[in-house]
Formats: sequence, structure tokens, C-alpha cells
Amino acid sequence: MLGLGTLRRVAGELRRDVAAAHDRDPAARGVSSLEILAAWPGVQALLTHRVAHALADQGMPLAPRMLALFSRSFTNIEIHPRAAIGDGLFIDHGTGVVIGETAEVGDNVTMYQGVTLGGTGFATGKRHPTVEDNVTIGSGAKLLGPITIGHGSKIGANSVVIHDVPPNSTVVGVPGHPVRVEGVRPEGPDADWAHLPDPVADAVKLLSARVTELERRLAEAEGSPPPADVVALHHRRGPNPAGG
Repeated sequence: MLGLGTLRRVAGELRRDVAAAHDRDPAARGVSSLEILAAWPGVQALLTHRVAHALADQGMPLAPRMLALFSRSFTNIEIHPRAAIGDGLFIDHGTGVVIGETAEVGDNVTMYQGVTLGGTGFATGKRHPTVEDNVTIGSGAKLLGPITIGHGSKIGANSVVIHDVPPNSTVVGVPGHPVRVEGVRPEGPDADWAHLPDPVADAVKLLSARVTELERRLAEAEGSPPPADVVALHHRRGPNPAGG
């Protein structure tokens, strides 16, 4: 059975989870801790997981999986009882979040709806991602396999990450690849997904410029009229969703 020490540990983890919601969810400003506990599905899923994980550590059969099943049905967030979750995880909205059995999540991690920490194939052993401290994972991102996401990294929305990510990187794309590394961007869950780099658009712009230059040279050599200009691609810069 759960001892007092385990119950105190779970209670402390819950307090830190609620504090994370206060710190990182603008909708939680001015909201009481009791209301967050009662109405925030991410916090409820974490509370259930903390208990289920403690029961699994005690070797209790069936109960941990039943708690996880209840939590998934109630919150639409699925966390395997064996997954290792650090302090201060904040799951914003949370619909569709899946965290697999051998996943490891560090402290002060932020996840948005639709995130998957999944496995690949049917291998046993470590088969889910390790997410280090202070990582932010955007909506719909899929992290697959026994990869490591380095401290302070940011995973762009809908990215599919299948390789290790260095610390303090920004990752975008399918498959995901780093576009900013080590110190260029400050870490933190600023949710500024609209202004992440677009390496595909940048590559298209470079190719477009090269084609335009080649067409101009060909027209000069043949004495033909110059080709029409290619319409430049412009990023539409809206307001920063983080309020900056």
C-alpha cells in the first residue's frame, strides 16, 4: 500500500503541477488552485498518473492500468503508468496527448494538444523518447523512438522528430530537423509558433532567385526580352501570440 512518504511526494508533485499551470497558462491568471485542479484536464491527468505511477512502483496489479484508462476516458490524455514524469509538466488543453510506457519527461516541460511520445516497431526495452528539462513541444508534434530531446529545446507544431535533438535547439518539419541551435533563441514556452523559421520556404526562395538569374542570362545571350519577375514570397508577420 502507499505509505505516507509516497503520499507526501505525490502531493508535492501535484502542487508543482498546479503552479506550472498558473505560470504558463494565460487563462489561469487570477484562477484559484482549486479551480485549476477541478477544471484543467492536463492537471487532472497528471494527478491520476502520479497515483498510478506510485501504485505501479509498488507492484500493484491492474489498478495502475485501470486508473490510466479512467484518466484517458475522462481527460482524453493517455499516460502509461510506467512513464517517468518530472516536476512541473504543463499539458495545455491536452486533447490527444499520448505518453508511452518508457517515455521520460524532465522538469518544467510544456506540451500542447495532440503531442505523442511514441515508440517505433515492436521492440522491447527503451522505445519511447526522453525529454529533458525546460522543453516546449508544440501542438500535434510526434516524437518517435528512443530519442533524446535536449534541455531547453523547442519542437515546432506538427513536427515529426525521429532523431536526437541537441540542447537549446528549435526543430521544425517532417521529419524534424534543427533550424536554430545553442543560444540563438532563449528557451521558454513562449508559444510563438507562427514566427518559427520555414526552411522549405527559404529553400524555394533561393531556388527561385537562381532560376530568375539563369533566365535573365539566357535572355541576354539570345537577345530575347527579359523574363517576367517571379513574385517574391513574403511572410505575413502578425502579432506575437505570446504577447511580446
